[in-house]
Amino acid sequence: MGCWSMNSPRGLFSHDQMLPSLTMKFQVSALLMAWFGVLSSVQAEFFTSVGHMTDLIYAEKDLVQSLKEYILVEEAKLAKIKSWASKMEALTSKSAADPEGYVAHPVNAYKLVKRLNTDWAALEDLVLQDSAAGFIANLSVQRQFFPTDEDESGAAKALLRLQDTYKLDPGMISRGELPGTKYQAMLSVDDCFGMGRSAYNEGDYYHTVLWMEQVLKQLDAGEEATVAKSEVLDYLSYAVFQLGDLDRALELTRRLVSLDPSHERAGGNLRYFERLLEEERRKPLSNQTEATLAAQEGVYDRPMDYLPEREVYESLCRGEGVKLTPQRQKRLFCRYHHGNRAPELLIAPFKEEDEWDSPHIVRYYNVMSDEEIDRIKELAKPKLARATVRDPKTGVLTVASYRVSKSSWLEEDDDPVVARVNRRMQYITGLTVQTAELLQVANYGMGGQYEPHFDFSRRPFDSGLKTEGNRLATFLNYMSDVEAGGATVFPDLGAALWPKKSPISGSMNEDRSS
Repeated sequence: MGCWSMNSPRGLFSHDQMLPSLTMKFQVSALLMAWFGVLSSVQAEFFTSVGHMTDLIYAEKDLVQSLKEYILVEEAKLAKIKSWASKMEALTSKSAADPEGYVAHPVNAYKLVKRLNTDWAALEDLVLQDSAAGFIANLSVQRQFFPTDEDESGAAKALLRLQDTYKLDPGMISRGELPGTKYQAMLSVDDCFGMGRSAYNEGDYYHTVLWMEQVLKQLDAGEEATVAKSEVLDYLSYAVFQLGDLDRALELTRRLVSLDPSHERAGGNLRYFERLLEEERRKPLSNQTEATLAAQEGVYDRPMDYLPEREVYESLCRGEGVKLTPQRQKRLFCRYHHGNRAPELLIAPFKEEDEWDSPHIVRYYNVMSDEEIDRIKELAKPKLARATVRDPKTGVLTVASYRVSKSSWLEEDDDPVVARVNRRMQYITGLTVQTAELLQVANYGMGGQYEPHFDFSRRPFDSGLKTEGNRLATFLNYMSDVEAGGATVFPDLGAALWPKKSPISGSMNEDRSS
């Protein structure tokens, strides 16, 4: 299972990463390689692939250049108008001082008639020129490939996953204090409000409260914003009400009414909250729920999750996993791997390093060159599509919120590099690729993740198992370095493997581990 990377495959913080995944069923094993990653034909779901998100940067850069060109044209146009206005101001000041004497001169009379008949008409044409046509046309074309509301919501959810998994508070995220990241980017008041509103629209009142509180902190600190404090209080009061904190909901609504007495909902909400609070206070203390009592103390717990392994999974992603005892560490070795004495490996064998003793997890070094990695990324990028999972009830492939990535599949006919990588996998595993799946390349997006899962099939009715058998092993080749996060974790073992570019990590006997 992969942690989200701040800059990683299968992890929370991610930049330009892709997992060349060779998901191979060797009779069946799985070989997975990973890359984390222009505008392509794929629209929406940009948040699921950093490889596609980077294209948005170039699209925005192009728009900025187009906008600057439009500004230059407008400035040149305005300069002409200003020049004409200055000239006319000086001329009319002179002519208005002695109108009769001015027009008595035949040349002045002629020029006055000419100006009003011809020159002012030319100025009118200049003012009416639509200098924005080129920019608007470019913008209209680009907008066809812009992110959608789904992308904005997905991007917000990614930040919320980072927040929860790595225990980051909204203030840290707003200040850009993400551990291990190279760049610092801050969230404005309006950005924070957008985060809270996205959570609100998903019915996630826990995160709504956290982010609306952050908005208030930044507003109180004097930051400029387009959002009004009354609007923030409107969201926040309802969210804390949904979390069972009637006292605070009432207090926030009173603040809202004092700021905006004409607010259409605030008055009604105020009376409703007052009535509910009075009814609550009439109840015996023993009848009040634990949730209500906790909420009245300003304590808001993160909602329970559907995933039983969540706590262990997230702690492993934070590096809080099981530490091997000295006795177990003595079982781990480094060695050279000759691929059953394959001729091409006798001189340059693979470097093999034990990562975990049971089940056996190993890491191989220098299996792919940078040139081969770049070529695989190049081949995979045009084919990237939202990664799917098989619905456990219907058996149909579908997208799921617990797998945020895009993937593509490469065949040996696509390029000689695919055949070379397949051959090396055979050397490493001793298994044939004749019954393996195609080389899978996975590109994780914002807060990219693949929550705890089994890489092998647990469905006895799976038709593919009858002819090819089940997966025996998984190999991950990380095709990008990771700044923070991105571990591949094994909740049942308490193990976490941290990505390194090029080395392959492999786990065998998947039927005995997840």
